[in-house]
Amino acid sequence: MIVTVAQLKRGQKGIIKEFSEDILPIKLLELGCLPGNEIELVQVAPFKDPIYINVNGSHIAIRRTVAQLIELELVEDNIAL
Repeated sequence: MIVTVAQLKRGQKGIIKEFSEDILPIKLLELGCLPGNEIELVQVAPFKDPIYINVNGSHIAIRRTVAQLIELELVEDNIAL
């Protein structure tokens, strides 16, 4: 299932899908928002913007409009109880 970062719920993870490099700010690419990397939604600020994500151990705050540009494939956690 493909969703965007903006659609994640707190604690959910996803793998970044392919995208054209000109849709994201260069700073995000430098911080690790690259295809194949895992993103986890850490927290959502009051009023739902910005959102805080974890990419490669770095916590980054991004605007919801930018988060809607990053497509992910959800990672299902198979936790045995």
